[in-house]
Amino acid sequence: MLGRILVGSNLTKVIVIITILVIALGGTIRIYDAGESCPDWPLCFGTFGFNISEEEQEKWWEENPDEIDSRGSSHRYTTFQIFTEWIHRFLAGMVLAPLVFLNWFILRNDERYGKDMVTATKLSVILILWQGAVGMLTVRMDNKHWSVILHLGSALAFMMVMIWIWAIISRERKTDWISFDPEFSEKWKNKLFTVSGLTLITLFSGTLVSTSPGANYGCGINGFYDSWPLCQGELFSKIAVDEIVAKSQMIHRWLVGLVGITLIVIYLNMRHEFSKQNKEGSLLMKWILAATITYILNILLGGLYVLSWTVEGYLEILSLIHLLLASTSFILLATTCIGILMTLKYDIKDQQILED
Repeated sequence: MLGRILVGSNLTKVIVIITILVIALGGTIRIYDAGESCPDWPLCFGTFGFNISEEEQEKWWEENPDEIDSRGSSHRYTTFQIFTEWIHRFLAGMVLAPLVFLNWFILRNDERYGKDMVTATKLSVILILWQGAVGMLTVRMDNKHWSVILHLGSALAFMMVMIWIWAIISRERKTDWISFDPEFSEKWKNKLFTVSGLTLITLFSGTLVSTSPGANYGCGINGFYDSWPLCQGELFSKIAVDEIVAKSQMIHRWLVGLVGITLIVIYLNMRHEFSKQNKEGSLLMKWILAATITYILNILLGGLYVLSWTVEGYLEILSLIHLLLASTSFILLATTCIGILMTLKYDIKDQQILED
C-alpha cells in the first residue's frame, strides 16, 4: 500500500489534500476564536496534549505571566478550541512536513522531470519550513492581522508549488489537465496574471476584515440593503489613512466588485473569441469559467454572512466557507497561470526541437 502511494503523483496529491485540510483548520481556528488556545509554541500550555483543564490553564498562566494574551489571564479555552489549534499544528508539523521532505527525496533526482522538478521540490521544502516559522510568529504576535495574512499567504504559496509539482508529473506522464492552447495562452496571460494578483489582494483584504476587532461591523448590522450590498447605506465614502482598518470592509467590497467585474469581462471576451474560431471547448476557458463561478458564488455568500447577523452575532460557519471559496478562486486562477507558463515554455522548446 505504501509503495503505491509513493509511486508517481500520488504522494503529491496526498500532500495537496492535507494542505487544503490544514488551511481549512486554520479558518476553523479563527471562527471559533481559538487562535491563542495554545499560547506557547511548539508545545500547548507546556504539554504535548490538548486536554488542558481550566485549573491547569490558570496554573500555567501564573507560571508564565509573559505569555498572557490579549484576552487576559482570566480567559479560559474549551477543550474543543485547544484541540483545533493542536490538530492544526500536528497535521502541519508531524504529517505534512515529513511528507514534503519525503516527496523531495523521491523526486529530486528523477531525471524524467528535469530541472523544474529540482527547483519545485527544493522550494516546497523551503516553504514548509518558512510556514512553520510564520506559524510560530503568528502565535508570538497574538494573531495580529498582518501575521495571519502572512501565514495564509505562505500557505497558498506552498499550495501553488505543490500544484506545480503535480503539473510537472502529469505532463511527463501524458495525463495533462493543464495544457492550454499556446496562441490563447500568450494572448491572455497578462490579463490573467493581473486578475490573479488582484484576487490574492482581495483575499488578504478579507482576512484583514476578519482579524481586525470590530471591522466586521464596519458596514453596519441593519440588514438588506443598508448593510449589504451598501455599506452604512452608502456605496462609496471617503476614507482617511487612519480609517483603513476600521473601514476595511468597505475597501474589501470595492476590491471584490472590481475583481468580479474583471473576471466576468475576461470570460465573456474569451468566449466570444473562442466561438469565432470554433474553440468553444477550450480548456483555458473552462478554468476561467470555474474560477468566475466560484468567485461570484462567494460574493453572494459574503452578503449572506453580513445579513446573517442576529443579537447572538454572525453565523460564523459562513465565514469559514467564505474563506475557503475565496482561496479556491485564487487557486483556480493561479493554477491557470502555472498552466500558461508551462504551456508557453514547453511549446517554445518543442518548436526548437522541430526546427533542429
